Amino acid sequence: MTQYSDYHGPEGLRVRGTVVVVPGRGETRATYARFGRRLAADAYRVRVVDGPDLATEDPAAAPDGFAARIAEAVGSTAPEGEAVRPVVLVGADSGAAAIAALLGRGAGAAAGRPDALVVAGLPGRTAGAVESWDDELAIRTSCPAHRGVLTDDPQVRRGALDDALPDALLTAAHEGEIDVPVLFLVGDADPLADHEALARTAKSQPRARLSVVHGAHHDVLNDLQHRSAAGEVVSFLETLRNEVRPVVTVRSSAW
Repeated sequence: MTQYSDYHGPEGLRVRGTVVVVPGRGETRATYARFGRRLAADAYRVRVVDGPDLATEDPAAAPDGFAARIAEAVGSTAPEGEAVRPVVLVGADSGAAAIAALLGRGAGAAAGRPDALVVAGLPGRTAGAVESWDDELAIRTSCPAHRGVLTDDPQVRRGALDDALPDALLTAAHEGEIDVPVLFLVGDADPLADHEALARTAKSQPRARLSVVHGAHHDVLNDLQHRSAAGEVVSFLETLRNEVRPVVTVRSSAW
């Protein structure tokens, strides 16, 4: 069984960068197949890894194991050379907390030196209070297709949102200084997010952008607005390729 899920761009197009996706609580690599295909269609090399097992590894307290896994995942995308840059880590839920804590602790070099982060659906300090699978789906998404993917995947761990993230991990994610550009993505209907804390965290970082997806729930990359969320990520990737300068700016608009 492979330890990665890979998505490649259209044949004949030059690879524009490398994206490594880290899932969150209860999710599997298959959860991000749609997202991976979407970014790959824009000629990015996408690799989805297994999410952190917070029962056995704490990226905030001892990042070496998690950092090594990420470094290997990045490096092996190009076994005969270096990974195509920019190299961007995308994390969701506990995966978002893990990559933010990792870089916030200055472990960027050990993590294959990513050029940027996308931190999606970073949870607050409260658990989901999930009593049933329907409750969990309501917290995660209103997208029928994504609900079907989660429900039909026997490897998805139901009730995982009831597991509170370690306080040390969230502290490291919110209070560490991330020395690369970071895009924070959150749904305005995400009941697990601490929106005020997230806004403070984004403002405290030297190069950060906080984007709010209207109507989206906790699984912000996979909710009904998944095309717009993926579009925001692609726009961020293209900005990185342009020395962190927006490729498109609005000069005048009636909406």
